[in-house]
Amino acid sequence: MKRFEMIKNKNEFNNIIRHGKYTKNKYFVIYYIDNIDNNTKFGIAIKKSIGLAVIRNRLKRQTRAIIDNNRILFKNSHNYIIMIREGCLLSSFKDMNEALVNLMKGTQK
Repeated sequence: MKRFEMIKNKNEFNNIIRHGKYTKNKYFVIYYIDNIDNNTKFGIAIKKSIGLAVIRNRLKRQTRAIIDNNRILFKNSHNYIIMIREGCLLSSFKDMNEALVNLMKGTQK
């Protein structure tokens, strides 16, 4: 994921969470909203209570890899916030990948 594809602004995060649609499972919550231009942007969020910084950074890194590998599932006209839940702590990368792919297929309805 490139730097220009990331959402860092707190106001953008809050706008997507407040006004967007969402879907969830035990690993992730995905908020998404229509975007004016055709640039897809992503934000990744994780609570501090989930673990130490090393663990949180590993989960974010794995989530970014899943996004890069499954880029075709994300629409160009949407912005996404992906919140990582505690279920990811004990799961493997394969389980996380399947869960995120299934959620993304659910948002394409």
